[in-house]
Amino acid sequence: MTKIYYIEDDEAIAEIVKEYLEKKGYSVSVLRTLEDGKKGFMRQVPALALIDWNLPDGAGDALLRWVRSRWKEVPVIFLTVRNDTCDIVSGFEDGADDYVVKPFELEVLYSRIRALLRRTKETAGRYLSCGLISVDKSGMAVFYQGEEVSVSLTEYQILLLLMMNKGKTVTRERLLSQVWDQNGSYVNDNTLTVTIKRKSIWAAEGFFGMRRRMRFQDCRTRFIRL
Repeated sequence: MTKIYYIEDDEAIAEIVKEYLEKKGYSVSVLRTLEDGKKGFMRQVPALALIDWNLPDGAGDALLRWVRSRWKEVPVIFLTVRNDTCDIVSGFEDGADDYVVKPFELEVLYSRIRALLRRTKETAGRYLSCGLISVDKSGMAVFYQGEEVSVSLTEYQILLLLMMNKGKTVTRERLLSQVWDQNGSYVNDNTLTVTIKRKSIWAAEGFFGMRRRMRFQDCRTRFIRL
């Protein structure tokens, strides 16, 4: 189901939009603040985001710039009462794909969402998220708390396989059979052991090597103990 975030502090408007879009087959998460919006993106990158400009803890354009600095392809629509030409121009310059002024017709919003998702249909499946870790499959990049981190090719391949099988058990044999380097050289048993046990993949508080990273809340991939 296509995931949409709606960052909006007006509960009445948020619930109306959420109910309407969910009847159309979307999964909608309402996030009330700028900070909640950031946390939502760090947990899972949505297929599309709707952002209000005036939020309790900041401006929607600041959130948009934050999103664009990390996920350039995620479609974003501004939903706001701000209808001045300078605000609309600023919204597009900050990276908005569309700009809808309140009040608006739900049918029109739905049509705009559909049109935007048609043009960006590959974006929805581009990112995998697991707790605070996300992987950009197209860019072969790894992010922790929204910040890109450096990993080796082997580390990336192992992490990608585990995240693609979140909630399942991945055996050591499967890791060995599916993880290859760019030249087609087989990753041997010793290389796998060293990669999984490395404690310096990311210097992040509370995480000590890939094995423990894959066991925090909302990330339940399991594999045979090394």
